[in-house]
Amino acid sequence: MPVLHHSKPAQNCRWHAFKNADELEQAAVARILSAAQQAIEDRGAFHIVLAGGTTPKKVYEALRDAKAEWAAWHIYFGDERCFPREHAERNSRMAALAWLDHVSIPAAQIHPIPTEEGATVAAEKYAALVNKVNSFDLVLLGLGEDGHTASLFPQHDAGDSADAPSTLIVSDAPKPPPQRVSLSARRLSATRRLIFLVTGNSKAQAVKDWRSGRAIPATRVMPESGVDIYIESALFDGE
Repeated sequence: MPVLHHSKPAQNCRWHAFKNADELEQAAVARILSAAQQAIEDRGAFHIVLAGGTTPKKVYEALRDAKAEWAAWHIYFGDERCFPREHAERNSRMAALAWLDHVSIPAAQIHPIPTEEGATVAAEKYAALVNKVNSFDLVLLGLGEDGHTASLFPQHDAGDSADAPSTLIVSDAPKPPPQRVSLSARRLSATRRLIFLVTGNSKAQAVKDWRSGRAIPATRVMPESGVDIYIESALFDGE
C-alpha cells in the first residue's frame, strides 16, 4: 500500500489511505496476522494490545475466522472503563464477544484490565503485568473526535515522559464513565509496530489537527519504529 504522507519528525507518521472502511479493515486484519506470524517465528509468542471502538470491533470480528497459531497469542488492552467485568461497554467484553470467545487463545494469555476492582488497584496490577513485557509486538489504537487515543485525553497527562508509569488513573474523563485506566503514552510506545485505525466523518477535525502539527493526544505516542495510520481516503483527502 502507498505511504502518502509524513508528519513532523517527532512522531514519524506513515499515512495509508483506503477507499472505504471495509478495505481498511481487511488491510488491518492482514497486517495483524502477518505481524503475529513474524513474532511467533522470531520469538515464539505474539504480544498485542487491543483498542476499543467500532472500527477495531469489525477487525476483531473478521479475525475470529482467521487461521492463526492462537496458542502463541497474548492479549492486552490499551485502556478500560471502570465498569463490572461483564459490562457491555467494557473494551474487554466487546473484544471477547467479537473475537476472543471464538478462538483458542488460552484464557491465561488474555489479560483484561481489572477495573472492576477500582481504578487504583487496577492500575497497580496492570502495571505489574505489562512491566514483564519488554516490548509489545503490535499496538492497535483508535482516534477520538477530540484527538484522544486509548484514555489519553486533551488537557490530561499523557504519561509520555521517560519516567512515566506504565498505567495512568483517569478520574475525570471528559466522556462517560469518568473513571478509567489507560496505558501511558510511554508504555504504548514500547512496541515493535503501532497501527491507528481511523474511520468516520466525525474524526475529520482531529485528523486535520494531527496532520497540521497540532499536539493532540494521539501525537504523544511515539514508538521508535514510527506509527502507521490506516485511514479512509475521504478523511485523508478532505483536509
